[in-house]
Amino acid sequence: MTDSQKWLILAFTALLGWFIYQLAPILMPFAVSAGLAYLGDPLVDRLELVRYRRFRLNRTLCVLLVFFGIIFVVAALFIIIVPALEYQIGELLDQLPAYQNWLNKTVIPVLQKYLGHSIRPVQSGQLVTLIRNQWQNGGATEDLIKSVSHSGIVVIGWALNLVLIPVISFYLLRDWDNLMMQIHDLFPRRYSRIVGRLAKEADEVLGAFLRGQFYVMLAMGLIYSLGLWLIDLQLALLIGMLAGLISFVPYMGIIVGLVTACLAALLQFQNVLHIMPVLIVFAVGYSLESMLLTPWLVGNRIGLHPVAVIFAVLAGGQLFGFLGVLLALPLASVVMVLLRHIHERYTDSRFYSISDS
Repeated sequence: MTDSQKWLILAFTALLGWFIYQLAPILMPFAVSAGLAYLGDPLVDRLELVRYRRFRLNRTLCVLLVFFGIIFVVAALFIIIVPALEYQIGELLDQLPAYQNWLNKTVIPVLQKYLGHSIRPVQSGQLVTLIRNQWQNGGATEDLIKSVSHSGIVVIGWALNLVLIPVISFYLLRDWDNLMMQIHDLFPRRYSRIVGRLAKEADEVLGAFLRGQFYVMLAMGLIYSLGLWLIDLQLALLIGMLAGLISFVPYMGIIVGLVTACLAALLQFQNVLHIMPVLIVFAVGYSLESMLLTPWLVGNRIGLHPVAVIFAVLAGGQLFGFLGVLLALPLASVVMVLLRHIHERYTDSRFYSISDS
């Protein structure tokens, strides 16, 4: 490869990154749809192989079966989980005055006694004062007015995304194999063997991560919710599902879930001893995740260090917002495959084996 070709590839990569950055606000439904199509393609391929006597399902019919199956599962989860979450949030709001009274009469005097500093009591009016002060601030008021003026556009945008995601997912899922073949045919023939090997490795890594991590997140949400429900925590479902959904970031799920669950238990039972069952629930859940669920469902093929995972998520969110969070770990997994390939090429080259004489 000549220097001019290398510079051309570099310029094309930079231009592509700038183009994605500019289109980030509208790329979210396409990224979600591509993820759903990628997750559903293996199931569609298996259905295509099913035969009943001489009858065989075509690609479109298989896609329809998988597509409506996914919609049914998502709708069932919403019907079951959303009302329960709404009820628990309502219970929390109803109990806020009692929590405030307990903090002022029990917790704050103890803290003042041991810390030796006076602590102001928690007052609900402080929140009103804070909102009033922010409202009187010209910058905050201007931002709020802008937000309200654009609220209709935001609602329309979210509605369009909700409509576009299933439509785009259907067409991508139906033509997924053809799209992958056409992308493969774009590469020069002399690189087709290397590209095919890297694509296979990347597919294994992405499949292990996306499918496996999705199952781990769902399982951890159920485990935490069930465990917190068994110890009679009122916000069990809300805290458990929150901890499960953010468990794709190493240690983040257990940290956030443990802190919020301990605070909820302390406010609900008003006894420090009730924190012990919460610690046991998260200790059991984390043990199941690290020793059973992650090795079984995800495996060790990804090879991303926890620090690299955290950096990828934060960097993706900083550069591209929510779209960057969605794409951070899949792209990091592909980059890891490329780095492994570069490392292999380097160790096999004469630059690595040469020695001083």
